[in-house]
Amino acid sequence: MDMGYGHQRAAYPLKCLAYKKEIISANNYRGIPASDRKIWHQSRRFYEFISRFKNVPLIGNKAFELYDNLQEIPAFYPKRDLSRPSLQVSTIYDMIEKRGWGRHLINKLAKKPLPMICTFFVPAFMAEHFNYPGEIFCLTTDADINRAWVPKNPAVSRIKYFAPNYRVVDRLKLYGVPAERIFLTGFPLPLQNIGNGEAEILRQDLIRRLVNLDPKHSYWNQYRQNAKRFLGISRLPKASGHPLTVTFAVGGAGAQKELGATIVRSLSHEILKKKIRIILVAGIHNSVSAFFRKSLMAAGLRQELGRGVKILFAGSKDEYFRKFNQILRVTDILWTKPSELSFYCALGIPIIMSPPIGSQEEFNRRWLRTIGSAVTQDDPRYTNEWLLDWVDSGWFAEAAMQGFVEAPKYGTYNIGKIISHKAKEAKEFKMILQY
Repeated sequence: MDMGYGHQRAAYPLKCLAYKKEIISANNYRGIPASDRKIWHQSRRFYEFISRFKNVPLIGNKAFELYDNLQEIPAFYPKRDLSRPSLQVSTIYDMIEKRGWGRHLINKLAKKPLPMICTFFVPAFMAEHFNYPGEIFCLTTDADINRAWVPKNPAVSRIKYFAPNYRVVDRLKLYGVPAERIFLTGFPLPLQNIGNGEAEILRQDLIRRLVNLDPKHSYWNQYRQNAKRFLGISRLPKASGHPLTVTFAVGGAGAQKELGATIVRSLSHEILKKKIRIILVAGIHNSVSAFFRKSLMAAGLRQELGRGVKILFAGSKDEYFRKFNQILRVTDILWTKPSELSFYCALGIPIIMSPPIGSQEEFNRRWLRTIGSAVTQDDPRYTNEWLLDWVDSGWFAEAAMQGFVEAPKYGTYNIGKIISHKAKEAKEFKMILQY
C-alpha cells in the first residue's frame, strides 16, 4: 500500500521474486475504480495529517492518542485468547463485504493466480474474501503487531504469515492464527546490502564501519573475539574509506524534519572540521528537501552541501529506496524513529532512536533495546557532545555487532524459498534464524 514508507520498503527487496519485477500498490494501480481510490485516499490523507498534527502544541498529542488507541497493541501477558475481531477489523470487512472494496483488484490479479505477498493486511483480507485462487501471504512489518493484521475468522482463514521475529509468531497465535500458517522468516532486507547467503557484502561493510565506530579501540580491545568469530578477522583495517557518517531519516509523512535541522546545527563545527558527515534523508518530499537546504544555509553550511552534508531526495519511492540502500553502505549510524527501519540494525548499523510515533513503534523500540542495537537520543541540541563521547566509548561499535548477530538477516532469502515451494531446502538460507 502506498502510504508512508513502511509497507513499500518491506516489499522493495522482494522485487527479485516478483513476476516482471513488479510491485503493485493496492491503492494506486492502473485502472483502480474511483470508489476504491476514494476509500484509500481518505485513509492515507488522515494518516499523514495525524502524523504531522502530533507536533501541534497542546492538542496534537491528545488527538494522536485517540487515533493510536484504535491501533494499540495489547499487553502480551497474561497470555489469553485475543482472536475476537477489533473495531478496526470489523470496519475494514464492512467496506469489503458491503461496498465491494478491492473486488476489482483481486479479479484482475486472479487472471494469473501467482502466490501473492501482501505487506499490508487489507489486500490479504480482500484476496481471501473475493476468492483469489492463488496462495495468500501476509508479511508483517513491525516487531509486534495489533489485532488488525489478522482476519475476522483466523481459525478458518487461509492467509499465511511471514513473521519478522519470535514475538510476532507468538502474537499471531494469540490472535488465533494456527501455527502451521506462520513462517518465521525475518524482515526482508535489500540483497544489495547483504550479498549472497553468506552475507559477504554486509560483513565487508560492517568491518569498515567498525573502524569509524571504534576509533580508540575501546570495543575492539575487549571484544575482538566476537569480531573474529562472526566476521572472520583478527584486526581492523587502518581506514574505513569514508568519514564518520550519520544518516538521519524522517518518516514517510515528513514528520520530525525539525529534528534534522537541530542535529545539523549542533554538529556544524564538526562538519566544517571534516570530523563528521551528515546525510539528511528527505525521501520523496520536496518540501522536506527544501526545508533541509534552508536549515543548512541558516547554520552557515552552504559550502558543505553535497560534501559534509548531503540531502537524499528522490522523485519516486522506487528511486528513493534504491538510493537509500546505497547510502546505507557508507552509513555508520542511523538516526530514525523506530519504524520498520528498526530491522535494518541487522545490517550492522547502530540506531539512534528519535521519539516513536504510534503504539507499534513503541514495541519496535522495546525490541531494539532488548537486543542491544539501539539507544534513545539524548538532547539533540548537544549532539556534538554526547554523540562523539559515545563513539569514543565504543558503544556504537558494540551496538553494530549486536544488531548483526542478534537480528534476523535472511528474510528475503527465506521468503523466496517458501514462495518457490522449496521449504525443505531452506536450511541453505538459514531458515532457522540466527539470533
